[in-house]
Amino acid sequence: MSVRSLTREEVRAVDRRAIDEFGMTGLVLMENAGRGAAERLLALGVDGPVIVCAGKGNNGGDGFVIARHLELLGCDARVLLFANPSELSGDAAVNWRILEAAETPRVVLGRQPPLSDIDHALSHADWIVDALLGTGTLGEVREPYRTAIAAINRSARKVLAVDLPSGLDCDTGEPIETLVDGIPVCVRAAHTATFVARKRGFDLPTSQAFTGDVHVVGIGAPKKLIDEVLSASELTCS
Repeated sequence: MSVRSLTREEVRAVDRRAIDEFGMTGLVLMENAGRGAAERLLALGVDGPVIVCAGKGNNGGDGFVIARHLELLGCDARVLLFANPSELSGDAAVNWRILEAAETPRVVLGRQPPLSDIDHALSHADWIVDALLGTGTLGEVREPYRTAIAAINRSARKVLAVDLPSGLDCDTGEPIETLVDGIPVCVRAAHTATFVARKRGFDLPTSQAFTGDVHVVGIGAPKKLIDEVLSASELTCS
């Protein structure tokens, strides 16, 4: 199903209504998203270890699911958590506990990770999965994500961004923050696996320097729901 690009609020509406009105759980949506992204990555070609860089929110939870499904698909998948496990909550916490029980390789880097540890881990990657920050990110990019983004870009490895590159504004398609020296605090991905539909910001031509090729991955939300979200937005704008 091909639909127009969605705004941050429309994306939130799809998730909220899928849970509240259609009886889908957040875990089901996260599972569908992560499995679809893992399958897309495998289709792009994986020839070595995949390092999943995960934050503490639902974007990180998607990354945990991706790592699990990559293992199921025969890949060497490892997770770097840029948070403390105690900070995880909701569906992300559930999927972290699954990784623990499954003994999926994972490293807790916490909130102040040593640069040498990050660079060393990423140096072994064939692909890096950027699952640090999601569509809800606003304002400045805080640590440890600022450091993680710089390390990912410095690694020069192939990157798959989850939903959107960390540090990119969902609606404007521009980096949320740019340093004094003009360097954007934003992951530069080769590919982006975005959920439900392209994001409004992706319509900005210059956003492709950060998103790379964009692939839409479904999360199982009913067509009726997506149609209603689109219709409600069109009525509001008319």
